[in-house]
Amino acid sequence: MTDTIKPVLCVVTSHPIRGDTGEPTGFAMVELTHPLEVFDAAGIPTEIASIRGGHPPIDFFDLSDPANDRYWKNKAFRDALAHSLLLADVDTSRYSAVFFAGGHGTMWDFADNADVQRVIRDIWEADGVVAAVCHGPAALVNATLSDGSLLVAGKKVAAFTDEEEKEGHYENVVPYLLASTLTERGALHQPAPNWTEKVVVEGQLVTGQNPASAHGVGKAIVAQLKATA
Repeated sequence: MTDTIKPVLCVVTSHPIRGDTGEPTGFAMVELTHPLEVFDAAGIPTEIASIRGGHPPIDFFDLSDPANDRYWKNKAFRDALAHSLLLADVDTSRYSAVFFAGGHGTMWDFADNADVQRVIRDIWEADGVVAAVCHGPAALVNATLSDGSLLVAGKKVAAFTDEEEKEGHYENVVPYLLASTLTERGALHQPAPNWTEKVVVEGQLVTGQNPASAHGVGKAIVAQLKATA
């Protein structure tokens, strides 16, 4: 029963600038709204947190996308976004899953953040779901378990590919290439052709490659939570 499922914690970046370019960035809006649409349809509650709390910077603000448009017009969503929880203050025992939305900003503030690592470790070791899409798997780069092992080591994952980064001409802007770095950490990266949907489920770990995968990641999270409810 979904009414027994604890909320999904949706985490977004607080980083507003794309490297040294001066270009604004943040979280990719579709990568939050598309999973939210799935969670809401399933009756699973959600809360939004960010690295610094408060209103996070938004990238790819596209109101021609129906989900983006519907949520942006929703007062409850706008309020939740404007007052996003400070990740450092989050009590992980309150959540059934953590989901990391993408957007280029994540490449600067997810991988080395101690609170990101704490939240992942706590929820994973409580048998919760850990999920991410597109650049969101930057949260997994340095995520370690209590025994010191890297969470992604030996696990199949999807993430924004080096080829997609190069096609966008940001390969020399981001501080590291996400897919290559995850592979260096022992992850078994499962790429699909550029910009096509790819969702990988490895037990409690759910990852997606790009914006086109955000809806599918939401569906996979719900399926995992219902299976263990």
